[in-house]
Amino acid sequence: MTVPLLDLKSQYATMKEEIQAAINRVCDSQYFIMGPDVAALEEELASYCQTKFALGVSSGTDALLLALMAIGVKAGDEVITTPYTFFATAGCIARLGAKAVFVDIDLQTYNIDPTKIEEKITPKTKAIMPVHLYGQCADMTPIMEIAKRHQLYVIEDAAQAIGAEYQGQRAGSIGHIGCFSFFPSKNLGAFGDGGAVTTNDPDLAKMMKIMRVHGGEPKYYHQYIGGNFRLDTLQAAVIRVKLKYLNDWTAGRQANAAHYNQLFAKTGLIETRNNSDLRVILPFESDQSGQYSLRTRPTENPFPSHRHIYNQYVLRCTDKRDGLRAFLTERKIGTEIYYPVPLHLQKCFAEWGYQAGEYPHSELAANETLAIPIYPELTAKQRETVVEGIVQFYQS
Repeated sequence: MTVPLLDLKSQYATMKEEIQAAINRVCDSQYFIMGPDVAALEEELASYCQTKFALGVSSGTDALLLALMAIGVKAGDEVITTPYTFFATAGCIARLGAKAVFVDIDLQTYNIDPTKIEEKITPKTKAIMPVHLYGQCADMTPIMEIAKRHQLYVIEDAAQAIGAEYQGQRAGSIGHIGCFSFFPSKNLGAFGDGGAVTTNDPDLAKMMKIMRVHGGEPKYYHQYIGGNFRLDTLQAAVIRVKLKYLNDWTAGRQANAAHYNQLFAKTGLIETRNNSDLRVILPFESDQSGQYSLRTRPTENPFPSHRHIYNQYVLRCTDKRDGLRAFLTERKIGTEIYYPVPLHLQKCFAEWGYQAGEYPHSELAANETLAIPIYPELTAKQRETVVEGIVQFYQS
C-alpha cells in the first residue's frame, strides 16, 4: 500500500467546487493584488488567532522578515532563536545584517529551552524569536517574562502552528508579533506561497501595513524602506475556503496521532521512560511546566489548556534512522527529515563562529528525527501500514 507523506489531492477533492467558485470570483473581479478577499481573510485570521490585527503577506519567510524590519532590527543587532528549525528563521535575521544567537532545544518538544535564554542576552540583543515547531507552542510564559525584564521584542515563528494553544492563548497572540506560513504543505495551505503576521499592538500593525507595500504611505511617499510583501488575492480566496475546515483537520491530525501512539504501544519499540534503549521515541505533548504526555485517545487532550495541532508527527529513531527511512521509501511510505543540518552548522552562517557540539540537543534531533504521514485524510489502514513497516525494519 502506498502511503504518501502528504496527499493534497484527497483534501482538494472535498472542496473542489468551493475553491473553484472562489477563484472564479477573483478572476471575474480582475482584482488580483490586495483585493477584497485579502481584507476579509485578515479579519477572519485575526478572529481565529485571537488577535486585534492580522495582515496577509507573500510568504512565511516574508512574514518573519517584515516582523524583524518593523521592530527595527538592523546590522549589528542580535536576535535569540533556536538552531533547530527551518532555514528562514535565521536567514531573515542574517538578511538584515543581524546575528542569530542560538539557544538549544528541549529534547522532548524540540522547542527552544527558555532556561538557557537569559544567559545569551547582550546589549546588542533586540528580540527573542521562539519557534513553535511541529505544531506545539514553545514555553511562552518564561520567554515573555525574560523579554519584559530586558525590554526585548518577542516574535513568534508560528509557521507550523496556526491554531496551536498555550495556556489557552493561540499561537501568534502571545508575543509582540506572530508569523505564519501558508505554504501548501502546512495545516492551512494556499495554492502557492502565502503568509500572515498578527499582533495586538496598533503601532506595529500600522508599521507592518506600511512596510509590506515598500514603505509607502500614502502611495509613492516613502518614509521607510519596506518590501513587496503583499498577499495575492487568489491565494487569500483559497485560504478563506480552507480556513473553515481547519479545526476539523486539526481534530483529524490529533486523532491520527492518538492512533499512532496506540499502535506503537503494542510494538515494544517505544521509549517508556523505564527503558531509554528502545528504538522509537514518540512525540510528547507538553503543558510547559515539565509535564509530558502521549495522546492516547482521539478526543482527549492530555493538557486541556494546550493544543498541539500536529503539523508533523515526528519520531526520534535512536538506531538506524537513515536505514529505516530507506526501508520505508522502498515500500512507498513517505517520510521526511526535519532538519538534517541544524542552523549553527550551515555553511552560510560560518562567519558567526558556531562549532559542532555547541547545541547537542539540536544536533541529536537532526540526526535522529523522522516525520511520518499525519495528514487528516490518512486512513486507519495506512497508519497501520506505516507502523508495520517500522516494526518490520527493526525486527529484521
